[in-house]
Amino acid sequence: MKLSLRQAVIAALAATLLAGCGANGEMTRAQQGALIGGVAGAVLGKSTGDHHDKRALVGAVVGGLAGAAVGNYMDQQEAALRQSLQGSGVEVQRHNDNIVLTMPDAITFATGQSAIQPQFYPVLNSLANTLNQFADTRIQIAGHTDSVGSDASNLQLSQQRANSVRGYLAGAGVMAQRMQAVGYGESRPVADNASEAGRANNRRVEITLIPVQQQ
Repeated sequence: MKLSLRQAVIAALAATLLAGCGANGEMTRAQQGALIGGVAGAVLGKSTGDHHDKRALVGAVVGGLAGAAVGNYMDQQEAALRQSLQGSGVEVQRHNDNIVLTMPDAITFATGQSAIQPQFYPVLNSLANTLNQFADTRIQIAGHTDSVGSDASNLQLSQQRANSVRGYLAGAGVMAQRMQAVGYGESRPVADNASEAGRANNRRVEITLIPVQQQ
């Protein structure tokens, strides 16, 4: 079967990335981004008509490079965050190209309070330093509570805590324009509020780092 130039580009791009997989057969996120971007770019080129295979080629290359660049950038930021936050109690997770940092309230705030505990300042200083090294991300700061207390009070407390983290990071040099703070109260639990352990997991501040290219 004869392949079109568009199909050949996609096949070559996929083969190149698969050849670069690690010993465990898994692609890095940068490689995944290149593959997804390349396929998307080729599809965009295809939309201009079969007689414009050159456009498909350009679209695949540009899309692949863009996807790889974003994935690589976030890979580097994730590695820097894991190093700087090691042993701090802050959990670092990766969701596709986004990075999510979870700060339990037990290490961040006193019970029922929105003022950051002084012993947590060095952690936030380290975080701010890393964020300033990787300026091409948006920062979403979300406050969450357990279900103890009224909906209104929980919503207010979660917003105040998100604001406190945003304010501290801004004071440490992170551009305020990059950051958005929002309180969700008890509306987004990650565990069962019926147990103390579950409630402790639900009391948290989450910081999501999103590459600018996704805007």
